[in-house]
Amino acid sequence: MPIQIDCPDKKARTILKQLLLAGLDAADPETAIQRAVRIRNNRLKVSTREYDLAGFSRIVCIGAGKASGAMAAAVERQFGSRLEGGLVVVNDGQTGKTKRIRLLEARHPVPDHRSERAAKRMVRLLESLTKRDLVVMVLSGGASSLLAAPAAGLTLKEKQLTTRVLLRSGATIQEINTVRKHLSGIKGGRLAGATTATVIALVLSDVPGDDPGTIGSGPMAPDPSTFADAKRVLDMVGVRNRIPPAVRRHVNRGVQGRVPETPKPGEALFSRIQHHVIGNNHAVIQRMAERAKALGIRSLIMTTTLSGEAREIGKLFAELAREMHVSGNPIKPPACLLAGGELTVTVKGKGLGGRAQEFALAAAHSLQGVPRVFVIGFGTDGTDGPTEAAGAVVDGGTISRAREKGVSHEAALRENDSYRFFDRTSGHVITGPTGTNVNDVYMILVL
Repeated sequence: MPIQIDCPDKKARTILKQLLLAGLDAADPETAIQRAVRIRNNRLKVSTREYDLAGFSRIVCIGAGKASGAMAAAVERQFGSRLEGGLVVVNDGQTGKTKRIRLLEARHPVPDHRSERAAKRMVRLLESLTKRDLVVMVLSGGASSLLAAPAAGLTLKEKQLTTRVLLRSGATIQEINTVRKHLSGIKGGRLAGATTATVIALVLSDVPGDDPGTIGSGPMAPDPSTFADAKRVLDMVGVRNRIPPAVRRHVNRGVQGRVPETPKPGEALFSRIQHHVIGNNHAVIQRMAERAKALGIRSLIMTTTLSGEAREIGKLFAELAREMHVSGNPIKPPACLLAGGELTVTVKGKGLGGRAQEFALAAAHSLQGVPRVFVIGFGTDGTDGPTEAAGAVVDGGTISRAREKGVSHEAALRENDSYRFFDRTSGHVITGPTGTNVNDVYMILVL
């Protein structure tokens, strides 16, 4: 996969490319399916569980997410003629090569009419199955918007507006999905009620902690959250009065017990559903650390559950980078410090960008004049926010290069305009769609 890193230091550019390629290889969805799924003598083994395929009348594949197209293709190869067909929803432009499974495109991160149509078709397919059938579900990040079935009394337009408001509010993915699950007819485990078939969910995790109830808003997973939790999120991030009145009424009716809750852990319908997390951010970070060692670079994994406001974490990483350069703490150069997770951006300006770019932009100021130090933020799906950039890299010369071009770092931060800042001054990381999605990578490299 070609990776373009707009960094003036050739050595750093080469190292960063190798590290990112190693991480993406660890997150390859087809490889993850091949590792997790084995079929021999009509016996299916997934992790430690085994299934007798001869005991099923029909086997179909369903799914959604940014990596689901490649996952579906791998499922086809593994099951061969045993697989009757299926329906998987992918992001625009990410269709793969499948013969039996129908791939439908829809919109991310805000659902569109295709998302709604795809959800209805998937429900109809599931309703046609019986307890003698098997469903193989492929699920990855992005599924929340690619499958949209508004709850009774709500419209797609109302869900779209609510999603846009939440995405700009600074809410975490867990908080956003708590709300989404209570505005949906299929999320939060409700899709499980559409079939009596056995379900094996193969999950590529894009959330810290790998909670199946959060990934894709958990369409087949029990939901411990409540309408009261959804209302609390809307109040906490200050958006309750900015969402459509119908959504507020729906949540309030749920709190009052006038709308059925999402199915909870322990309910009988989940006894025939098994979730298997087959890939995650930890695998990416671990592989990058191994590649760094092979290149003669010390590495330290900080965390794979990084969260918080992107600009604040960016400043923190810049200070850590300075400390590594000056004192060799917490790890002596040449070294890289690695973290994975998902940051948030509270959008107050009118600019364009994403959490990885805003992270890098915020780090630039404290790095001024520090040589051989680089801070990078990178989205493993190849798309950071509503841009074609996967992220950005900054170094000790980023601010001076911006001044030479008449670009204000302060104005870019104020307006949440990280994309245009790096577009004009250099620093973007470009991969194109990677076909996977296992959260973000945040890194310090000191040479």
